Amino acid sequence: MLPDRYSTLSQDMAQLESIDALKKLAAQYPGKVIFSTSFSWEDQIIAHFILSEKIPVKIFTLDTGRLFEETYYVWSRTNEQYNASIEAYYPDKNLLEEFLTSKGPNSFYQSLENRKGCCYIRKVEPLQRALDGNEVWVTGLRAEHSPERTGLPQLEWDETNHILKYHPILNWTTEDVKNFVHENGIPYNTLHDKGFISIGCAPCTRAIREGEDFRAGRWWWENRETKECGLHSHS
Repeated sequence: MLPDRYSTLSQDMAQLESIDALKKLAAQYPGKVIFSTSFSWEDQIIAHFILSEKIPVKIFTLDTGRLFEETYYVWSRTNEQYNASIEAYYPDKNLLEEFLTSKGPNSFYQSLENRKGCCYIRKVEPLQRALDGNEVWVTGLRAEHSPERTGLPQLEWDETNHILKYHPILNWTTEDVKNFVHENGIPYNTLHDKGFISIGCAPCTRAIREGEDFRAGRWWWENRETKECGLHSHS
């Protein structure tokens, strides 16, 4: 639940287009607004907003060390096209070495505990470092991606990380997203053209089949209700 002290901000944001809302947040919290990108369709649109309008929002990504080659390509193309320098956060060396030595490189297939442990080291802990000291976390979440996100407010309070979260294109449809990317010449991950919807680490991501939901391509060996890495979990 959004604390009362942010109620006026929430009302103001609801009246603004995404770009204007990002500008307002950047002005209200100078140097304290941060955007996490995985170079998905959604994230590329938000990066386009920020970089083309020169909005003072820092952009970072979590390089888990097991991303697709196509993801690195779109990262490079984005830097080139927008003259940007997207910051990378990496897993803690000691945590990762200990985990791999103890569990092996593909232990995430063996148990939910191992998979969540891997996600924590490669994604959650680096995210916590990236968010530290900031006031607003901008994300590319969309309601269409998951039933759990239906009814999610565009501006919310993340109790786990003690930070405001803003979702600029929360209510966009997939068609809206695709059209905007193509109409504006935005670099995008070509795996999207091959049936990949939610793109994460290569060993844990596959294309979805006709009729499957958006999350079917992530951790496909698990039950539907366990398919979260912990980045957007609330305590």
